[in-house]
Amino acid sequence: MTSIITRPAKLLSNALLLGLLTACAVGPDYQAPAQVESIAVNSEYKRAPALQSWWGAFNDEQLNTLISRALEQNRTLREASANVERARAVFSEADASLWPDGDLSVGYQAARNTSLLPQDNGVTLRGYTSGLGFNWDADIFGKLQRAEEAAQAKAQEAALLWQDTQLQIISQVVSSYGQYRGAQLRMFYAQMNLHFLQQSQAVIEAQVEAGSATKLALSQINTQVYRLKTSIPAIEIARQTAKSTLAALLALPADALQLSGAAALPHLSEPLPVQDGVNYLRYRPDVASAERNLAASTAQIGVMTANLYPSLSVSGFLGFISSPDLAFNSASESWNIAPTLQWSGLNLGVTKARIRSAEADAKIALAQYEQAVVDAVNEMQLSLQNYQFSREQFSNAKQQYESSKQAVEYARANYKAGTIEFLQLLDSERELLSSRDQLTQIELAHFIRLVDVYRSFSGGLQWQQRSANMNAGEQITKR
Repeated sequence: MTSIITRPAKLLSNALLLGLLTACAVGPDYQAPAQVESIAVNSEYKRAPALQSWWGAFNDEQLNTLISRALEQNRTLREASANVERARAVFSEADASLWPDGDLSVGYQAARNTSLLPQDNGVTLRGYTSGLGFNWDADIFGKLQRAEEAAQAKAQEAALLWQDTQLQIISQVVSSYGQYRGAQLRMFYAQMNLHFLQQSQAVIEAQVEAGSATKLALSQINTQVYRLKTSIPAIEIARQTAKSTLAALLALPADALQLSGAAALPHLSEPLPVQDGVNYLRYRPDVASAERNLAASTAQIGVMTANLYPSLSVSGFLGFISSPDLAFNSASESWNIAPTLQWSGLNLGVTKARIRSAEADAKIALAQYEQAVVDAVNEMQLSLQNYQFSREQFSNAKQQYESSKQAVEYARANYKAGTIEFLQLLDSERELLSSRDQLTQIELAHFIRLVDVYRSFSGGLQWQQRSANMNAGEQITKR
């Protein structure tokens, strides 16, 4: 039994050793870009601690519940998760292909008249085979190694895209929730304003009948009532649209989604904690996934380049070939080993074309990565700038609303004193209604821009650390 194991095993081990000693991976060795134009890039991605918790700063239990369900039930997230599983399986297969492949088998064979010789007439041969068959591709020029590198990079890219999908879904849930609450708030004020206008309308109608008010005043108040009634369906459409979007994100029918709580937009209790000197690019999964795609494309050049060189494969068998009496002994021992050297020299034109195609794919991946970096920096800068403008706009809108309320109070007092006409009072009240609705819309826009900031920074803003506002662009990319 010793002889059947030692002789082929020695040959196989020598072939393995030869493959390991002579193996070299052709093609370029990948180096992650350190800089894109004037932007310093930290290619080592770091999952932001607040990637899946940043909305907690709003302290809204209803929102927390919605996001928890979205992370569990959203079908786009499930698809992204399945893509990760598939990519990891492909990587496992590529990794396993570096090692010999074998199988155990037991077979039976029967044959009659195996030749044209007279002595074989009527002779039936029977026999059994059992043993280990193996096959191994010696990765002399690193084709399998480069394929493993590409598969690993693709698996990492899939995991990063899954994280980016989480970020996008969460941001969509938060934005849609804000749009729903904003529409609720607008509807609340619209109904309150309509009730107020209808009361004024009833008073004017009574005054017209009594002859103390003109039909012009009645026409003016009627115009305001109908203008407000006209705006209500649009507000309801916005509310229903936001609810339907939320339901879809949570994989629910719209009728099954129940939203409790007051008609109020979430707000922050602290300012945005953007830190000085932090490279927020490292938290962007979309940038990191683009870099992994570049790494995979670079490895594919090596895969194609290896086809220019010969390939060595080794196959063999180790076991027994026995007669029908199943006599497994030294006489029935059997082994064979068959190294094969192949070279597709006649297909050099095809191989070189494939190499050029792989190199072009790498150039495309590099351009996509560089664009992803530029887009990310611009997006972060723009989101911060828009948020700051939004804060100013929101502050001014609040002051405008307070001034409108004060103006109405003065107008009502002057109207009762008889120093102004009713139409002047009506103008003041119309301005109050307009500024109240405008304030709600600006508050909603401010909230959406705040969500955009968190989305663009990928949860990289930490609430336990606070700092001054950030200069446009410079601190985003500074290491």
